[in-house]
Amino acid sequence: MTFSKRVFFWSGVYGIIVLFPMYFLENKIGLDFPPAINHPEHYYGFIGVALAWQLAFLMIARDPVRFRPLMIPAIVEKFLPAGTIVVLFLADRISGAAMAPFLLDFVLGGLFIASYRRLSGIPTQGG
Repeated sequence: MTFSKRVFFWSGVYGIIVLFPMYFLENKIGLDFPPAINHPEHYYGFIGVALAWQLAFLMIARDPVRFRPLMIPAIVEKFLPAGTIVVLFLADRISGAAMAPFLLDFVLGGLFIASYRRLSGIPTQGG
């Protein structure tokens, strides 16, 4: 259980550290990676949903056995965007530099799977 607590805690902390500053970087991202963001509702919507997941990771870290079922959508949260980014890269629609940060999501997704498996067979309270 300690493994799962650490995996989800540090994943949540890392995600907050990386995502929260993005609220203030819209213009810089437009300058560094033109064209400018022309649908801010998508940009800020992504940040908000992603930050909400970081809070879910912190919640899972507090009681991994109780929140084990929530690990399944957490795994999907890691692999779905990362997989999409790889497909975009292979289709030559994004650069390797744009893909690189998402590779950590594959690692975290693997750790989430390991956490889920390690907790199998541990009874929940009252179960």
